Amino acid sequence: MLKATLVEFLAGRRAGAEWCVVWLLWEGCPGPEKEAEKPVSVVPAHAWDGLRMASRLLCSHRLNWSSLAPSWLRHRQLGLQAKDQNFMLEDSAFWIFGGSVHYFRVPRAYWRDRLLKMKACGLNTLTTYVPWNLHEPERGKFDFSGNLDMEAFILLAAEVGLWVILRPGPYICSEIDLGGLPSWLLQDSSMKLRTTYEGFTKAVDLYFDHLMARVVPLQYKNGGPIIAVQVENEYGSYNKDPAYMPYIKKALEDRGIVELLLTSDNEDGLSKGTVDGVLATINLQSQNELRLLHNFLQSVQGVRPKMVMEYWTGWFDSWGGPHHILDTSEVLRTVSAIIDAGASINLYMFHGGTNFGFINGAMHFQDYMSDVTSYDYDAVLTEAGDYTPKYIRLRELFGSISGVKVPEDVRKPLSACSPASWQGASLPLPPDLLPKVRYEPVVPAFYLSLWDALPYIKEPVTSEKPVNMENLPINDGNGQSFGYTLYETTITSSGILSALVRDRGQVRACWDSGFRQCPLCSWQGFTVLRILVENCGRVNYGENIDNQRKGLIGDIYLNDTPLKKFKIYSLDMKKSFFQRFTAEKWDPVPGVPTLPAFFLGALSVTSFPYDTFVKLEGWEKGVVFVNGYNLGRYWNIGPQETLYLPGVWLNEGINQVGVLFLRPLLVPALPGSQSFPGGAVGEQEGQKSWPAPSLRALMWL
Repeated sequence: MLKATLVEFLAGRRAGAEWCVVWLLWEGCPGPEKEAEKPVSVVPAHAWDGLRMASRLLCSHRLNWSSLAPSWLRHRQLGLQAKDQNFMLEDSAFWIFGGSVHYFRVPRAYWRDRLLKMKACGLNTLTTYVPWNLHEPERGKFDFSGNLDMEAFILLAAEVGLWVILRPGPYICSEIDLGGLPSWLLQDSSMKLRTTYEGFTKAVDLYFDHLMARVVPLQYKNGGPIIAVQVENEYGSYNKDPAYMPYIKKALEDRGIVELLLTSDNEDGLSKGTVDGVLATINLQSQNELRLLHNFLQSVQGVRPKMVMEYWTGWFDSWGGPHHILDTSEVLRTVSAIIDAGASINLYMFHGGTNFGFINGAMHFQDYMSDVTSYDYDAVLTEAGDYTPKYIRLRELFGSISGVKVPEDVRKPLSACSPASWQGASLPLPPDLLPKVRYEPVVPAFYLSLWDALPYIKEPVTSEKPVNMENLPINDGNGQSFGYTLYETTITSSGILSALVRDRGQVRACWDSGFRQCPLCSWQGFTVLRILVENCGRVNYGENIDNQRKGLIGDIYLNDTPLKKFKIYSLDMKKSFFQRFTAEKWDPVPGVPTLPAFFLGALSVTSFPYDTFVKLEGWEKGVVFVNGYNLGRYWNIGPQETLYLPGVWLNEGINQVGVLFLRPLLVPALPGSQSFPGGAVGEQEGQKSWPAPSLRALMWL
């Protein structure tokens, strides 16, 4: 290999100066890449920032360069060290240029595409969270298959040439339901999440026993690409138990984790989230927060390597809120400033992906806000993996750091050379974009009201009182994690209905999250009362995570009298859900459908299937399924307007498209008194017709 030594680095950057003069001397070392001494080079002043950063890196071993694949390093002894101001890998200085991609948010068939694009951008390290709630959906039943094959993802990163920083939690935040913690933990009414409460630590220990047995062989010292492991996530912002972080550190080490341990915290939690013997890193977005690199971080741990574990390249969206965008020039300035400060960096997110199904989280600071299905994040790659201006500019930046190619004619300025001759020339070529296609609109032909579907759903739970989702005696005693729950009882009088609902209850009108009252008009005789409650996502950040049970919480009252004797149906919408409805159970779409209802149509794909986006015009709120895959929620309040449909989930030929439609846009839920004709929730008095809207699959231009 080659060791690059900076002999002299002079900058003629006086007022009006146009050129920087760089003298580099390459010392030959054993290896196939030995090069001759380089001549003095003249480069334009606009490349100054990249060269100034490169001056630090050029003194380092080529381990620092993103062109080195982990599989090339045969002799491994020391691993990643953080003893002084620089990271060291096998006694050579090492800068981490990382990017976050979550395997559970990207179709497995696209993992390689996303990681190759990361490599081609000049990054050398992949970071990923590990979602406990997806890997252990029921106690003791683990799933590391298909899209959850963490080991395959990590090994693929090594094959592509990326090191890995693993963030196994157990809490991960990540805008995922309950911060990645399993909902069955909440069956314990005394549960204290993220503490040394025995009910929590017992569950963590059993999970880590299984998880770390998979992680240990993938560590650097065992020949794998994992160079560091994070201890929990942003605990300083929570900080309810001083014994908790030392417990997590010990839990990792006792199970064979030997690589460098890290913590990460934002500005609010940095002073409280540190652990003895663990490197502290920071999460930030603004240049104004860079003072933390120079001041606070050093005061916490002395002279140790500085790292921004999460530089937020954008931000996530919530239903009913704005779409967040972070300007490319601001991203470039901040990333440049971080590297110029001598810090390593991880781009969160490099590629966000999608909250397929119902895995999205929520926020609850003042008001509850559910996160959208898309996790585009305004990241370096789009939700569909396409390039952005951020990608182009960051690739130029990281390419200049990895090794600026000088022109053959040193008299010719770099600005006069073709971009291919120097900009990012040391990096792999970016992969071609995956094609997108606009398919023909799909009009649903078949229909099944939710009430007609109930006989085909699993037997309901009978209970004297309402039971929240997590405590339903289903799924081998693990309760319900995601989806909808239908509560059914009978009432004999009109009056005021009141209950604590999480998150949205559909009775007659829409029942928003929280304790609400709903007036009911009078009728004669016994009437079936049905309340459909949607879990819109458990809060994933802040102090409220212990209090995230969903469904009807406690009693429901009619005129201050608690209702009794419930049938409770679980509509978790797992992949097998539609398989329960055979073809003969569906009816043609009527002129006036009874809602909520399922609609079924067919998408014809006449050639090789490609990615597309589903746009629903004339629909208000619900869920879309394609070939059994749950694409996620749609809601006309925005900001998300389309649902991403990966081409790898389509078949050449006929594809089944199903939609759960909760209520019509043309007949909005109104405040005030509402009647219940026939006990069918969602019907509106005076409704004469309901033209079925079309389901359109469109390319997102």
